[in-house]
Amino acid sequence: MNTADAAKKIGVSPKTVQRWIKQLNLPMERNELGHYMFSDEDIALLKEVHNQIKQGVPMQQVIVKAKRKESAKNAGGTVSNELLKKIADLEQMIYSKADDVVSYQLLVQRKEIEELTGRIETLERKIKELESKKNMPELQMSSLQTSSIDKPRKKKAVYKTLLSSIFGL
Repeated sequence: MNTADAAKKIGVSPKTVQRWIKQLNLPMERNELGHYMFSDEDIALLKEVHNQIKQGVPMQQVIVKAKRKESAKNAGGTVSNELLKKIADLEQMIYSKADDVVSYQLLVQRKEIEELTGRIETLERKIKELESKKNMPELQMSSLQTSSIDKPRKKKAVYKTLLSSIFGL
């Protein structure tokens, strides 16, 4: 029930109902638009406030049932406990995710280390091959050198014949 309907049931204006709620800190529910929503229990509470004011009790001395406020506090406590539980669950999820990320990083680094180790082993083998070639007799080395020297000479000869055919040299 909205504020206007509640005010009609009590016999006061809607502004009076709103003023009582604010001045007495009454825990009333609100809808998604921020308007007060009143239950039958809330109407009974407001009728008690109205009766006390009719009897001449000043607003500061109006006594409101503590039961309604306590139930709101307990509901707030339940909500805060639920929020704390959700926060704890989210923190646990974050820690789990962080552990997963660290594990993945370790696996990637281990793979990189294995690749680097393989490269080092390959380089060591090539160094050994070069050292063994260095220790070979000079005859074998000279034959390797002459065969590598002959190849560029053949290319130069081909270029000379090509140039001489073009320019008539």
